[in-house]
Amino acid sequence: MITARQSRAARALLGWTQETLAEKARVSLTALKRLESESGLDVYETTRDQVRRAFEGEGVVFLNSGQGMGVLLVRDRTG
Repeated sequence: MITARQSRAARALLGWTQETLAEKARVSLTALKRLESESGLDVYETTRDQVRRAFEGEGVVFLNSGQGMGVLLVRDRTG
């Protein structure tokens, strides 16, 4: 499951705004803001999945282990 922090970190790696991500993931800006909120707002799993797939299509890998969580950009399409 993608977390709010992972989404914000992945956007930063790609240089995307929330508007850009919402467009690429085909979700509403409101739904994306709920996903990236730290206040624990409910988000449909389909929204999380669409956001995850949009990131993965750009080379973002989501890391989840016993040591922590994070993101990794394995392919930079801008350079």
